[in-house]
Amino acid sequence: MKADKTRVTRLLKTARGQLDGILKMVEEDRYCIDISNQLMATQAILHNVNKEILQAHLQHCVKYAIMAGDADEKLEEIMAIIDKIGK
Repeated sequence: MKADKTRVTRLLKTARGQLDGILKMVEEDRYCIDISNQLMATQAILHNVNKEILQAHLQHCVKYAIMAGDADEKLEEIMAIIDKIGK
């Protein structure tokens, strides 16, 4: 992985902490809107992590595959990810 591992790790640990907090909120029967807001905040973190990882993949792995004349597999992977993101 070519993404900034320190930043990715920090963000993922933050998301994990938020998930633990959301589980506690559910167990405590907290207000639904408060839970939903926390879920959206966690999703935003995960979205940003995924974006960073995919950007690094494009800038390194895909770029080098194109330069080597062997980009078909990498491009298929990116198209599959774009398809999943679009669902």
